[in-house]
Amino acid sequence: MAIEPHAGERALGIQRLGERPDGIPRAAAWFAAKWGIAPEAYQESMEEGAANGGAVPQRYVVRDGDGSIVAGCGIIENDFHDRPDLAPNLCALYVEEPFRGRGIARRLLAHARAEAARMGYERLYLVTDHRRFYERCGWEYLGEAHEDDGAPIRLYGASALGQQHG
Repeated sequence: MAIEPHAGERALGIQRLGERPDGIPRAAAWFAAKWGIAPEAYQESMEEGAANGGAVPQRYVVRDGDGSIVAGCGIIENDFHDRPDLAPNLCALYVEEPFRGRGIARRLLAHARAEAARMGYERLYLVTDHRRFYERCGWEYLGEAHEDDGAPIRLYGASALGQQHG
């Protein structure tokens, strides 16, 4: 799936790390730097995704023309909240500041919903402290969940997409 480039750039594509396991160490370090979770935890999850034939967990990255990661997200069973019945979860959506405002996050969200459908799920969920953005991207606010530390967090759901858009 290509993301429209700015002038002078090549198209940015979404890549499933399970298809390119050689990129896992670099991607694990990138996600760890964004979310403050040990790179080893990311690497273990990514390696599991590479070995499991495309089932949960999976991670996706967007690279620029130089191969640098500029955005990413994942699909995991549970994103550290008290609603394990609402699975799988989109996690770790992040777009580097210079690449924001180009629709990359929306494209990653749509891609994740299509991937959830490919894996046989009818819905995908996420938790966030953001307001409005996910509603504008077609997600439904479901109420509050509680993080592992007990703090409330907003819970959203969206139907899996039967085909990839874009």
